[in-house]
Amino acid sequence: MKPILIVDDEKAIADLICLTLTQAGYACVTANDGRTASDLIENNTYDLVLLDIMLPEIDGYELIEYARQYDMPVIFITAKTDVVDRVKGLRMGADDYIIKPFEPSELLARAEAVLRRTGRGSRKVSAWDVTLDPVSRSVMQNGKPLLLAPREFDLLALLIRGKGEAMYRDYLYETVWGDELDLCDTRTLDTHIQRLRKKLNWQNKITTVYKIGYRLEADA
Repeated sequence: MKPILIVDDEKAIADLICLTLTQAGYACVTANDGRTASDLIENNTYDLVLLDIMLPEIDGYELIEYARQYDMPVIFITAKTDVVDRVKGLRMGADDYIIKPFEPSELLARAEAVLRRTGRGSRKVSAWDVTLDPVSRSVMQNGKPLLLAPREFDLLALLIRGKGEAMYRDYLYETVWGDELDLCDTRTLDTHIQRLRKKLNWQNKITTVYKIGYRLEADA
């Protein structure tokens, strides 16, 4: 698996995107201007480029033409909200177009959708008797396919990537559902965890951590 290149002149946004993708198991490289990004694209290979349009030195419209020469998928991430801008970006070859401000969970879902469509970025993760592929969104248990609902899949992916660590309820809910956690939502999260335990027969592997949330026990 090759890294994802994030190009945004606002360092805070680039860092947020990088954090979101890193927590999901992806490697990231960031650039804060078009010139640096063009040098990185010329000298490296990336599974995906997340690209702002309004950049110093070289703008996103020029950079996408450069990235496409190297057959790199591109998602525009920009504050330009007009339909004309979105149409222009897509016609220039962007695989998707995300408008700022965005929810990290939506960005992750859209990035993984592009990786899936282009056949890139497959990074299987495993724990105990389960192997999960985030790009094909498939799960195998003891070598046999296991069908999970979309949010069950996303929860399992978070637990596997953080195995051995206590994961807060609000983090799990906000990442999977893209909204803030309240009392009713806690019940929703708990129900999905119970379903995962039952489907996987992991009653003793996904443990409840008092006043925090859940932990997938680390395998030997």
